[in-house]
Amino acid sequence: MGYRELDLRLKPGHTDADLRAAVADALKIAEFSCAVAKKSLDARRKNDIRWQVRVGVSSPELDGGELPIEPLLAIPAARRTGLPVAVVGSGPAGLFAALVLARSGLSVTLFEQGPEVAARAQDIARFEAGGPLSPFSNYAFGEGGAGTFSDGKLTARTKTITKEKAFIFETLIAAGAPDEIRYLASPHLGSDNLLRILPRLRAMLRNEGVTLRFGTAVTDITVAEGRVTAVSFTGPQSGMLDVAAALFAPGHSSYPTFRMLMRRGVRFQTKPFAVGCRAEHPQELINEAQWGVKRLDGVKAAEYKLTSDEPGLLPVYSFCMCPGGTVVPATPQEGLSVVNGMSRYQRDGAFANAAVVAAVHPEELFGKSGIAPDAALHELEALERRWYAATGSYAVPAMTIADLLAGRSGGTLSAHSYPLGAVPYDIATLLPERVVASMKDALARFARKLKGYETGLLLGLESKTSCPVQALREERGNATGIANLYLCGEGSGWSGGIVSSAADGIRAGLRLVAMP
Repeated sequence: MGYRELDLRLKPGHTDADLRAAVADALKIAEFSCAVAKKSLDARRKNDIRWQVRVGVSSPELDGGELPIEPLLAIPAARRTGLPVAVVGSGPAGLFAALVLARSGLSVTLFEQGPEVAARAQDIARFEAGGPLSPFSNYAFGEGGAGTFSDGKLTARTKTITKEKAFIFETLIAAGAPDEIRYLASPHLGSDNLLRILPRLRAMLRNEGVTLRFGTAVTDITVAEGRVTAVSFTGPQSGMLDVAAALFAPGHSSYPTFRMLMRRGVRFQTKPFAVGCRAEHPQELINEAQWGVKRLDGVKAAEYKLTSDEPGLLPVYSFCMCPGGTVVPATPQEGLSVVNGMSRYQRDGAFANAAVVAAVHPEELFGKSGIAPDAALHELEALERRWYAATGSYAVPAMTIADLLAGRSGGTLSAHSYPLGAVPYDIATLLPERVVASMKDALARFARKLKGYETGLLLGLESKTSCPVQALREERGNATGIANLYLCGEGSGWSGGIVSSAADGIRAGLRLVAMP
């Protein structure tokens, strides 16, 4: 049996039969099995858009070659099994850390202040129908973390997490994710798939012996002689759990948790992050700009990734692009206004949206040299509160990109996807001057790259692309000065996105297992 990898260019909308015919023709063989190894869309030439497909082919008619073997993640047994460990947060970092810790033989209790995902979805639906915001059950908090209600992107820029990434993907596929995430260049799950995947991940954890405590917030830790000895919690059953170690995987919006940890001596520093708005366009406009046609057979919806880094200005880039998606109210608490993007697996909504944000350090954004981490959180909350005050509700300030570029305000808004309404507003008055100047320059450049881009809307404040603070960690991953406390995921300031956060949780878990 021989093996060969073959690169093909196939038309959009091709079938499995088309793929096999192309393999047979290229290699001149009749008996074979094949599997897609990589697949990406090449739309550089609009008159010849093709899927670039790498296929692994096994056949008795081929000579030589060996099927590649992917490296596997090794989970060693803990030095002392059965020790109690608290994991705080059920986003990607917390879920995968808990899985690794349980498989190592430790006794894991996973605390999540929000509910299971089905109840969370119901709370969000009530909020969008005009009901109250549930403080621990919303787009920011609850089972699965903020990424549950997003596009479910599984891309990661980090090149050093090959084993962790393979483990993450295989676990997700076992929980019901589509097999295509193995090979697509830009894989995604969609929020609808995540609503089905998370209960299966929950069942996996229970099968591994993890104790799951939903609706239970960890409100304090006890630290003695440089070690965490217990965590305190409130919920249906409040109390304290003695622990041999604790792993915190808070989301980027978990400011009360950050502040509690700071009070207990956990050290943080400020770091660059980004602020801006959600840009939204009709999906067909983006399709035409990228493909030259409104629809492309066999491809869900066109994406874009835009950047601008001009001298004297802040870097500006698009982030978390949601094709065929919606703009959603992602406020973590009452009286703040924050937006995010969400799309389902089929990406078949009428609109496309993406964050357009300027990268900036909290010191520059808030005009305060040497700003402390807690003060940076306070200032960011004050910014989010100003956006809420601008409309007096969860309806968002909005304006067209063209009006911002022209310095106009109060223009007519086109149709949009945001469920709680949009109010015409000069958003330039709500952001610092340098952020606005940098965004205006970048948006003008984006409009020259994508035809019609300037006709889109800017909706609400995007302030949660990453965390403005970062936990200080020692070389072996524990929190500086506290030997058995680990912070990971987006809230730690060390990762961003589903895959990198899950990988950070896995690595934190493995380091905890190896803890002296």
